[in-house]
Amino acid sequence: MEFVLDSSVTMSWFFADEATNATDELLDRLNSDGRAVVAAHWVLEVGNTLLMAERRKRSTVAESSHFLAILAALPIEMDQETISRAGTAGLALARAQGLTVYDSAYLELAMRRSLPLATLDKQLRTAAKKTGVLCLPKQL
Repeated sequence: MEFVLDSSVTMSWFFADEATNATDELLDRLNSDGRAVVAAHWVLEVGNTLLMAERRKRSTVAESSHFLAILAALPIEMDQETISRAGTAGLALARAQGLTVYDSAYLELAMRRSLPLATLDKQLRTAAKKTGVLCLPKQL
């Protein structure tokens, strides 16, 4: 199964208190026969979240490095069109759906590639449903 992966689901794999059976199942899919596509800024969001967790003493540098190595081994493709669409389709979608441009990039990617969107963000899930994009996990 192929899907668009956002940082909220990604980081649920790092923070044990944010993980659920449903988010763990998505990780299992990637480890078996799945494939994820991410917006170009995903790596910045993930890196910033890890850095903030380190600064807040919620994790260590070693834990962050280990998690990044795990992510690097997964079949995750970075979309090359995210940036070129950010000021056009992404911005228009953000305006229409009341999203940030960062979140609209994930939705635009899911729409463009006709893929489900893996997100825990409630506002993004609402916008996805309005635009006909399937959300994963199916239940929050």
